[in-house]
Amino acid sequence: MHECVIETINLTRRFGRVVAVDGLNLVVRRGEIFGLLGPDGAGKTTTLRLLCGLLAPTSGRARVAGFDTVRQGEAVKRRIGYMPQQFSLYGDLTVLENLIFFADVFEVGRREREERIARLLAFSRLEPFRHRRAAHLSGGMQKKLALACTLIHRPEILFLDEPTTGVDPVSRREFWEILTELHLEGVTLFVTTPYMDEAERCSRVALMLDGRIIACDTPDRIREQVTGYLLELRPARVREAARALERVPGILEVQVYGDRLHVFVEDPQQGEAIVREALARAGVSVESLRPTRPRMEQAFISLIRRRP
Repeated sequence: MHECVIETINLTRRFGRVVAVDGLNLVVRRGEIFGLLGPDGAGKTTTLRLLCGLLAPTSGRARVAGFDTVRQGEAVKRRIGYMPQQFSLYGDLTVLENLIFFADVFEVGRREREERIARLLAFSRLEPFRHRRAAHLSGGMQKKLALACTLIHRPEILFLDEPTTGVDPVSRREFWEILTELHLEGVTLFVTTPYMDEAERCSRVALMLDGRIIACDTPDRIREQVTGYLLELRPARVREAARALERVPGILEVQVYGDRLHVFVEDPQQGEAIVREALARAGVSVESLRPTRPRMEQAFISLIRRRP
């Protein structure tokens, strides 16, 4: 479980003057669910394509499953599965025909193929739709079919690029249930996502911004890096309340979330009184105020703001 299966050393990729991935140093252990989180444009997809051998690095290097991604790219590709963001299967083929096609691509023998396809159809809950054309599947079903095709050759390591983007909440949950089953079978999962709640499902997460990793640890330890104590506040006038709490001694940070404010304070005992007094001076009433634990989203925003 502690064997290193993905390693990058100063991995860098430039596109002209744009540095998409900047000196990346990562180690992923066998059997982990490793999450790479960050906003659009952070460099997540470029990182995945570098690790899969689809892009050559400008400098630095990466090893996947013990092989160099540039010099031994074919050996890497035989041991990994890669699911890109966009649906890339054949819409005019049925679910079953897509699985057969990818079994041919990966040279899966006929006897093994029948057994694997039957298992994957059941595993992905697509058996009732085996004769439906891929183009006529829902977005969630298309994601499941893409995953099934990615698994047809039993890869050791699975790279998933924002696999649940654009699908409904029920499909997201079902997709992660499938990923959890793969994790229990020992498959190493490397997942990129813009959804901070999905980070809670990962063994470890790396927070990426502007091509750099700004934090990498377990979800619990990432949250522990947040300075101060968190209060969730629902004021009568959100923007006015946020302005009133800025630069108040004892208040470290204010984040706006819809009709609520998340206020980080130095002292949990005095913090509530400080917030109430500051808002009273500004003439803003408080509808609710309670202490809460930081989630990954609050931790990520706080870590970004603390960057030099």
